[in-house]
Amino acid sequence: MNEGTHIKVSLIGNPNTGKTSLFNQLTGLNQKVGNYPGVTVDKKQGTCKLSNKKAALITDLPGTYSINATSIDESIVLKTLQDKQNENYPNVLVVVADVENLKRNLLLFTQVQDLDIPTVLVINMVDEMEKKGISIDLPTLKKELDTEVVLVSARKNEGIKELKEAIIRCYNQAKHISSCNANHKVDADYFEKLKQVSSKYSLYELWLMITQNNFPDSITKEEKEKLLDFQQDTSKLKRYQHKETIYRYQKINEILKKTYKVNSAEAKDIRSKLDKIFTHKIFGYVIFFGILLLIFQSIFDWASLPMDLIDGFFANFSKQTRAQLPPGVFTDLLTDGIIPGIGGVIIFIPQITVLFLFIAILEETGYMNRVVFLMDKIMRRFGMSGKSVIPLISGTACAIPAIMATRTISSWRERLITILVTPLTTCSARLPVYAILIALVIPDKRILGFLNLQGLTLLALYTIGFTAAIGAAYILNKTLKIKKNSFFVVEMPNYKMPSLKNVFIQVWEKTRAFVYEAGKIIFAISIILWFLASNGPASFKEVEKSVTQNIENKHLSEKEMQQKIASKKLENSYIGIAGKFVEPIVKPLGYDWKIGIGLIASFAAREVFVGTVATIYSVESNQQNTATIKQRMAAEINSKTGEKRFNLATGMSLLIFYAFAMQCMATLAIVKRETKSWKWPLIQVFGMGILAYVSAFITYQILN
Repeated sequence: MNEGTHIKVSLIGNPNTGKTSLFNQLTGLNQKVGNYPGVTVDKKQGTCKLSNKKAALITDLPGTYSINATSIDESIVLKTLQDKQNENYPNVLVVVADVENLKRNLLLFTQVQDLDIPTVLVINMVDEMEKKGISIDLPTLKKELDTEVVLVSARKNEGIKELKEAIIRCYNQAKHISSCNANHKVDADYFEKLKQVSSKYSLYELWLMITQNNFPDSITKEEKEKLLDFQQDTSKLKRYQHKETIYRYQKINEILKKTYKVNSAEAKDIRSKLDKIFTHKIFGYVIFFGILLLIFQSIFDWASLPMDLIDGFFANFSKQTRAQLPPGVFTDLLTDGIIPGIGGVIIFIPQITVLFLFIAILEETGYMNRVVFLMDKIMRRFGMSGKSVIPLISGTACAIPAIMATRTISSWRERLITILVTPLTTCSARLPVYAILIALVIPDKRILGFLNLQGLTLLALYTIGFTAAIGAAYILNKTLKIKKNSFFVVEMPNYKMPSLKNVFIQVWEKTRAFVYEAGKIIFAISIILWFLASNGPASFKEVEKSVTQNIENKHLSEKEMQQKIASKKLENSYIGIAGKFVEPIVKPLGYDWKIGIGLIASFAAREVFVGTVATIYSVESNQQNTATIKQRMAAEINSKTGEKRFNLATGMSLLIFYAFAMQCMATLAIVKRETKSWKWPLIQVFGMGILAYVSAFITYQILN
């Protein structure tokens, strides 16, 4: 069945109602992520089989408290539901409500119910009803709301079959149901005149056009002019909006008195007790730091075995490929370029998966919102809010969605500061660089019998990045000439056991996206690097002859001679010439021209560094080399000192450089898009570049 024959279903609801969990239950892995036209907000869609004859295209709309838009996310919801020509306009709307916050959630329901869209109300988290002492008279609630109402537990996969059946019934009936009619109660004469403007739209649609200043493309010039006349008296509009909300809540209260009961004596809530611990002014921070310590210890301990297996697999794969294929350019490209480059990304899947796993669990349990509350007092001292913590923590996965997540921050000043400092937090793209360098220069030792020294080093690098972000925020807070105007509101969701399905889907999607995006870049760059390292100007062709005829090399064995020829060819190749050009710049940091090429290539994406160095060393090695990526880098010798190239001084210098450098073109692009100016991304790239260079220089000079 193609998309055109699917029932188009949109999920809408307040944040923390379990809307994403329901989306995952309905669609499973049949999901795709895109963007809404003109904005960088994620558009999640997936397919779902409703019955043997019916399927649905499910769209997960951004979380919203109402369709009176006050943010980018809410404006997307409004535009989607207001424009019948919109490709995402739903045949059926599913409003997801939380069983504990039904009164607040029903405000959104009554609004969308007035939009002439067939609507199903889903009351989620019903597995909590007994524990909270909640009872619902479902038949009466259906009658009062005059709509399909389904009780589900998305986390436990309960009620999903009933929901699918309700969607089909709602689609087949396709009738307009409006039970609130709040507008007429505000001012009957006023809204009767408004209704006369056009018969194409419902009264509530017309009301939204004038209050939200959002007009669909289908509206005529005459109709728009009439509606603009209604906008003249702004004080009346605000007063009527307020009255409308009051009337909606009055209607909701009347319905809930008949259908919704809470027996506080039966409630067995330990949430307040847990909140006292997790948000404690001392223990809260200790617990948070302990969780971070656990994450970074696990990244090395849990992932070491699968990483070694992957590393060995690619080394053997390269060896077997060379053995099976005839000698030539194509074989060299595969074994020296593509395979080592791709292996340089795949090897880090275990560590990245562990990182995403912990982040997903923290979000699923509701703990992340406690961290936001806990950190608000601290963040305000540095010009940010507690909501800035979400982008900063999300930045440990990827800076791009983290920067997009700043839209929840109401103050432009706080949002801008958060956008500018978020790239300093260590993203997963830095993780491959950190992992390989730490493994090379930091001993695999235990401290106190259970703390891994390499894991502690990784935690220190993440801490350095976060500290730098806070420090940069403090400076920006003192220097930015933008008016302060903000308030802090955060919702504390219930604690809950994480859904294994939700965690799996989140880890799968993010890991797949990382590998897919990185893989494309690595594949292209590996081919380019291989070509540049395997070819050169006219002098390149004479290298082998000059090496073999050099009297000083006569004593070399056949293997040593081939290694000498390979090294000289690389040095005289196009990439060698470029490397020699940048070497004077990077030499004070302890780097040679090969590392310099890695730094340049990694401006496309940080993780490219490992693949680049692996490709260069593979080209330089003799053709029988079967060493793994780690072994090649560990065996690299500084020709001037005779010592290992990646010693403590050079390794730590590189780690510090990558901790601070802005080396991701995609991040710069998203900052430009979010700030609508090249000024801020340019300040970022130069400011972070100078900080990285100076810090790496000091580190190398001290440790050398």
